[in-house]
Formats: sequence, structure tokens, C-alpha cells
Amino acid sequence: MTEDGRRRGRNETEEERADRMWVELIQEVRVAQTGVQILFGFLLTVVFQQKYAQLAAADQAIYIGTVVLGACATGALVGPVSLHRLVSGRRVKPQAVRLASRMTFAGLVLLLMTMASALLLILRVATHSGYVPYLVAAVVVWYLVCWYGLPLWARRHHTRPEDRAEPPGPAGGAAGQGHA
Repeated sequence: MTEDGRRRGRNETEEERADRMWVELIQEVRVAQTGVQILFGFLLTVVFQQKYAQLAAADQAIYIGTVVLGACATGALVGPVSLHRLVSGRRVKPQAVRLASRMTFAGLVLLLMTMASALLLILRVATHSGYVPYLVAAVVVWYLVCWYGLPLWARRHHTRPEDRAEPPGPAGGAAGQGHA
């Protein structure tokens, strides 16, 4: 059997695997896209509120940074859709899945940063308290545990030895496999 036709894992060819991974990736992206688009849409309205002009310069800077992060996260999480449209039918699905997985991973990191920044801004404005950075840090740690720590732990402890010998996944290493 040729390299491209070799079957592994689920008894699927490279093309079948790429098709399955693409469907799984798009399902994952849909969840993240919804969250980032709602958050970004909300952020875009804040500047038009009367209270915005009353914000301290530091809070306005945090707001601007948050909007830019939200825009970048949106771009990265919508990117796989554009990628698929532009390369569809060109017989590059395995490569497209790897690239889309990298964009999704970057988008999730940017989404984490956007959410942390938005939380920082909201809590600073709402409480004016010195404990806000600690609370935001605790939430970021929680996100890191849920989004990266537990998945990487499960990957390390529940991956079969024969699957560990597989070439690096879509993101080229430990943190970016595009499938479960």
C-alpha cells in the first residue's frame, strides 16, 4: 500500500482522516466563534455609551486592547471557514486541516486574552478594588486548566502507545492535535 493509502487508527486513509478531522474541527470552531462574536459585538457597543467618556485613561487603554484582541480572535476563528472556501476541491485537505487547526488554536489563545482583558475592565469599573487583578488571574488559571491543562493531561494519560508514534498533529506538536 502506498504512503497516502496507508490505514491507521480507525482504519481510514489519510484523506478519510482529513475529512473526519475537518468536520470535528469545524464543530469545535462553531462553539468558539459564537462566543467570540457575541463578546466582540458587545465590546463594539461600549464606546458609544455615555460612561465610556468618564473612564480613566488606563481603563480606556484596556478597552482598546480588548477590542483589538477580540478582533484578532474573531479573525483567527473565522479563518478556517475562509481557508476551506479558498482551497476546497484542490486536494489539499490534510494540509488545510493542519493550518485550520493552528488558526483555531491561535484564536482560542486570543479569545482567552480577550475574555481576561474584558473581565479586567469590567471588574475595575464595577468595583474599583485592588483585588481585581488577583480575581482575573484566578479566572485565567481556571481557563488554562479547563482549556489546556485537562485536555493535555487526558491526551498524555489516555493516548495509546501506538498513537504516540504518529506524526505531529495539525498544530505540529503537543498542544495542537486537531482530533480527540
